[in-house]
Amino acid sequence: MDALTGILYLYAVVINFIGFIIMGRDKRKAERHQYRISERVLWQVAIVGGSVGAFLGMKVYRHKTKHKRFSIGFPLLVMLHCLLFIWLNANL
Repeated sequence: MDALTGILYLYAVVINFIGFIIMGRDKRKAERHQYRISERVLWQVAIVGGSVGAFLGMKVYRHKTKHKRFSIGFPLLVMLHCLLFIWLNANL
């Protein structure tokens, strides 16, 4: 494994961990009626590569599951990111 591939793997792990954590934090803030993490931030993290973590966080914390944009959009992003990851592994 060369350095670039290692960096990409590390990035994928870190950004997905962040996606998972922010879904949990937003759920906790919602339960406590506190200032929330904006949906824009949740989407930004998912789009830049954290879709798997955000999707898992959505399921584990049962957060945003009734919102069509999230319940349809996150799985689509997961599929797109998986295809991109497979393509990158085949070509790097």
